[in-house]
Amino acid sequence: MLHMAKQTELAMNDIGGPDQNDLADRRQAWERVRRRLRAELGEDVFSSWFGRLDLDDVVDGVAQLTVPTRFLKSWIQSHYVDKVRGLVTEEIEDARDIALGVRGAAPKPIQVQRFHQGIAEAAAPAPRATPSSERAAVLLPQLTEERMQPTELGGIQGSPLDRRLTFASFLVGRSNALAHAAAERVSQIEAGAAPLYNPLYVHSAVGLGKTHLLQAVAHEVIASGKRVIYLTADRFMYGFVAALKAQTALAFKERLRGIDLLVIDDVQFLQGKSIQQEFCHTINALIDAGRQVVIAADRPPSDLESLDERVRSRLAGGLVVEMGSLDEALRVKILETRIAAARTHQPSFEVSPQVVQFVARAITTNGRDLDGAVNRLLAHTTLSGALLTVESAEAAIRDLVRSREPRKVRIEDIQKLVATHYNVSRADILSSRRSAGVVKPRQIAMYLSKQLTLRSLPEIGRRFGGRDHTTVLHAVRKIEGAVGADPSLREDIELLKRMLQE
Repeated sequence: MLHMAKQTELAMNDIGGPDQNDLADRRQAWERVRRRLRAELGEDVFSSWFGRLDLDDVVDGVAQLTVPTRFLKSWIQSHYVDKVRGLVTEEIEDARDIALGVRGAAPKPIQVQRFHQGIAEAAAPAPRATPSSERAAVLLPQLTEERMQPTELGGIQGSPLDRRLTFASFLVGRSNALAHAAAERVSQIEAGAAPLYNPLYVHSAVGLGKTHLLQAVAHEVIASGKRVIYLTADRFMYGFVAALKAQTALAFKERLRGIDLLVIDDVQFLQGKSIQQEFCHTINALIDAGRQVVIAADRPPSDLESLDERVRSRLAGGLVVEMGSLDEALRVKILETRIAAARTHQPSFEVSPQVVQFVARAITTNGRDLDGAVNRLLAHTTLSGALLTVESAEAAIRDLVRSREPRKVRIEDIQKLVATHYNVSRADILSSRRSAGVVKPRQIAMYLSKQLTLRSLPEIGRRFGGRDHTTVLHAVRKIEGAVGADPSLREDIELLKRMLQE
């Protein structure tokens, strides 16, 4: 073919790139692809998803396509990649496959994903993603690509820091206020002053913002001119093992102990006896020297069974703070923030307060699921062009709600867990004993049975030693009133709920 012959001639003459005729041919071919997409999918779909899809180049038979946001990339990959590949390979002669990437502000080549026969493979080597670098922190818009820079000090390569994860972008609610206050206080310690909470240990379930807080502390301390290293547990392990292999372990230890702030994320993944010993020695040395250590995990230190007892003891010796489940007011804030971010890309995207309230009540798990809900609402309104109602929102987020339904809870499970938590027996709860040490756990168990099961009040009464339904109703109302006035009881109730639903 004439076009291929021209390419061969260029290659034989060591000419590095396509000439102007090739570029013009590709531009014309790309316009044909766009016209066919518009004709086959319709103007609305084309404008929504393909209006900003561009052809950058064709390299080694791969057409490199780019879009301005990660959201567009994700949507096209999920719904239209086969369609686009088919049209591109038909219209562009030297393209056998496609790669889809996100346009960045810097001229550095973007990282793309190749798609061949429906299987995604890396188009260029990339460092292995760590759990924290993949995480979306609570309350941050996820619709634009943000460049991340690794922390580095004295030859130690830290994990990447996301410049969006700052205290300014973190929304505070009842469930994370204490952790936020502690993290801010730690980040503001002046030079020469002894750390207040050392180590600061933050734990929570996934998607509740602990990585956000850790990176916010790192950003704040770096801005003050201090030496900071932010590491995930697997990056710490990799660095230590690499130093052992290179016979530079001593230098690695000395450099790590010479910093002002050490931040370790996902410490529950720390494995290996020698690595755990070195980790323990490192944090001991830093704390003894008056340097700050901040650590995060998905559970409290006492529950990290895989860690050595000395490590757990050292971690528990500082300030241990839990970030609880997102309350409804905080979920509303998250949604409003996400929607505002989405509106910068799609000005016509409008969500009524009624829909926001509905989604906040329907999705109670974490910030990532709320991200997913906003993406689905945006896709629904963009594709259909219809006004977003509570009914259409329910249909759009149905898969999120279904996939996160709590497991079925039995009244017997509630009775056993509450009895264990309050150091009484299940027989005590079912008995007629009226002592305060038994009445309170009994009422809490009745309250949880009403909250977490579909059983009627009479049925619950029968399961609690044949009591009348009015007794159950009294218990439910009493605990409802007490929860609002007693933060300690409220935390106990939330903990029991999570344990029952996990």
